[in-house]
Amino acid sequence: MDKKPVKGEYLGVLLRSQKTVFSTKDVALLWGEEKKQTISGRLNKYVKAGKLVRIRRGIYAKDKNYNHFELATRIYTPSYISFETVLTRTGINFQYYGNIFVATYVTRDIEADGHRISFVRMKDYVLSNTAGIEHADGIATATKERAFLDRIYISKDYHFDNLDALDWDKVFEILPMYHNKRMEKKVNTYFEHYKSTNV
Repeated sequence: MDKKPVKGEYLGVLLRSQKTVFSTKDVALLWGEEKKQTISGRLNKYVKAGKLVRIRRGIYAKDKNYNHFELATRIYTPSYISFETVLTRTGINFQYYGNIFVATYVTRDIEADGHRISFVRMKDYVLSNTAGIEHADGIATATKERAFLDRIYISKDYHFDNLDALDWDKVFEILPMYHNKRMEKKVNTYFEHYKSTNV
């Protein structure tokens, strides 16, 4: 654990951090504090004073301008942004979804501070494999190829609008980590379709 901040510096440590959203676990590490009551008491004091925002139990933000994706990946860890959130942003799907889709170890839909977040359960060996996961600003996000594969892993039949946007070499590079024969067949079917429309 890091050296504890001096009295009066606790809030400063959080505000100087790169993070815009903190779980109580993050705060414990930043403060070098193990006592949960001490952490909660101090955080509650900052919320009452208007110096921090409580988004939901155990999750706090510096202010209302926090990163929504950061919030989505702080609620359950490990987790990363994937599925339709990535597929629509990268032009593979055209339909807009209001939810933020997150891969993690539970399946659950929650609302936090007006944001709808859909958590999708992945097996541990998939969740812990970092192939096709990018980290930026403290947020783990699937590449479009990984998001495409994650969706096939979860859904038996699924319509993708634009397979041209994929780098198929990367798709086939990531595919073996799922250890899934059904999925391999399905990916090959999508690939054949892609090739037939790009002759």
